[in-house]
Amino acid sequence: MKRLALIIALTLVTAPAFGALKPGVRATEFTTQAVLAGDTYTYNLNKALKRGPVVLYFYPKAFTSGCTVEAHEFSEAADDFAAYGASIIGMSADKIDTLKKFSVEACRNKFTVGVASKPVIKAYDVSLPVMGGSNRTTYVIAPDGKILFAYSELSVKGHVSGALKAVKDWRAANPKGK
Repeated sequence: MKRLALIIALTLVTAPAFGALKPGVRATEFTTQAVLAGDTYTYNLNKALKRGPVVLYFYPKAFTSGCTVEAHEFSEAADDFAAYGASIIGMSADKIDTLKKFSVEACRNKFTVGVASKPVIKAYDVSLPVMGGSNRTTYVIAPDGKILFAYSELSVKGHVSGALKAVKDWRAANPKGK
């Protein structure tokens, strides 16, 4: 078991940078099971985009150290994102029951987390085959459905700050939100 953990760790450390869709590409529409503050509902990306930009971030697994830190950072910045008209959804391949707890404990009831299906993981080029889910990638999607920002890095550092800068820049260029 320790050997397997070491192999996985070495694979993640020595792996090349993850793939990510490039800014300007149209985001794939999806609908999924989601949770906000422990309550489940159906999340639809196109519906969310009608209200403003969406910060869509993928993470490998709920309740792991990095993913918990990242959720805390997004929850701390949730009001800043909202001030610029943006909403946040975190996505992982975790089961909905796990996400119910994660939404309360790690996300602090501040933003939605959803189930990342295999087709969504593939469409957003965030597959992490070693763990059977997604890597750590953050996108900012404009209301017109085009990706404004894409950042893939195993480290938590840079995801929240990069996404917030992208949202601020978008708002400065689109003061009326169009």
